[in-house]
Amino acid sequence: MTVTDPVRTERAPSGLKKVVAASMVGTVVEWYEFFLYATAASLVFGAVFFPNAGSQLDGIIAAFLTYAVGFIARPLGGIVFGQIGDRLGRKHTLQVTIILIGVATFLIGCLPGFDTIGYWAPALLVALRFIQGFALGGEWGGAVLLVAEQSPDRSRAFWSSWPQAAVPVGNLLATLVLLVLSTVLPDDQFLGWGWRIAFWLSALIVLVGYYIRTHVNEAPIFLEARALVESEQAASYGVFEVVKRYPKGVLKAMGLRFAENILYYIIVSFSIVYLVTVHEYDTSSLLLALLIAHAVHFAVIPQVGRLADRVGRKPVYFAGAVLGATWAFFAFPMFDTLNPVLIVVAITIGLCFHALMYAGQPAIMAEMFPTRMRYSGVSLGYQVTSIVAGSLAPIIASALLQRFDSWVPVALYIVLACAVTAVTVLTLKETRGASLRAVDEADAERFGLRGAKR
Repeated sequence: MTVTDPVRTERAPSGLKKVVAASMVGTVVEWYEFFLYATAASLVFGAVFFPNAGSQLDGIIAAFLTYAVGFIARPLGGIVFGQIGDRLGRKHTLQVTIILIGVATFLIGCLPGFDTIGYWAPALLVALRFIQGFALGGEWGGAVLLVAEQSPDRSRAFWSSWPQAAVPVGNLLATLVLLVLSTVLPDDQFLGWGWRIAFWLSALIVLVGYYIRTHVNEAPIFLEARALVESEQAASYGVFEVVKRYPKGVLKAMGLRFAENILYYIIVSFSIVYLVTVHEYDTSSLLLALLIAHAVHFAVIPQVGRLADRVGRKPVYFAGAVLGATWAFFAFPMFDTLNPVLIVVAITIGLCFHALMYAGQPAIMAEMFPTRMRYSGVSLGYQVTSIVAGSLAPIIASALLQRFDSWVPVALYIVLACAVTAVTVLTLKETRGASLRAVDEADAERFGLRGAKR
């Protein structure tokens, strides 16, 4: 008897690959810019904008605090763009967000340092970082929903994992640019002006992303939901509606996000801090290690999405939380060897564990909320968590390292985060193969909307 694979045999709707490409290219652009800031905060900003912070680690912590401002702004962006996206459409918000983050990133590259304009330098850096975070807060929900709402039910995790895979591509590009600049230029020139080139390059990429995003259409299920909201006063949309009607869904989305977000930023940001400050590891070698790890991460994410369509969302996500809790206990001893191969392996394994949680997020979260408030629901759950998770993770880890002079407290911090997410996964209902139309019909029936009989 021949067993068919529903993920491979179910045909994708016409134009879905174009939608995936449009979603990915914009996501690559925006995360290139966002992670460029993260890497620069680890390597450059402490010296350029906070030269009087005291020790090298104090300067890095100060730079990470400005990095955290972007995370604080993300929920606000999620609320504003979620409201707009649920009312006007995913496409329009994605066009606005890519322009906003592009302009902010270009201007960061133009900022004079502390030695030139004093405290205005970090103040302007914080302002531009806020704009970056605000725009990115609206980017993720629109990008993944543009794909998820047009994907077949049986392969939604696979198709919607591609925008997630664009994140390591953006990070890879940021790392590659910084690697080239730090290798070609002497340290004084790289710190003086070379790092700015990476920020200026974003202007070219933004134009490409914006152009591609103007040539996609909204999902039919969204157009139907918008028509329902417009025709029936009982139907509503947006952040306040999703908090009122689906508070458990928002909290579960936050719980899912917690460990994934913390683990990621410990791997890609704090690992740099640890190797540079504790071992004075070569910057170029470290960036090369990250480059290899990001490439593997990109390749793994869609395959994990396919796995989530085959065996279910819950077992894959739970495995990621459990394995993620073990990562630091073998990764930091591998870092301490200063063996380049072992460092690459440690970072790569960590990102593979992360992929087990990250790949299925768009499908899981999309299946939690009805279309009329889905943008707001996924953005709120995803972005609010970043304030207490990813934004603080490098800061907390750096402070723990400074206080205890050991990586063990950092490992225990990761274990705690993974425990929160593992418990959240156990409370979920398995939604593999779920119909988004069925989710809308259940919502309409529950709240007495005419769409229940559509």
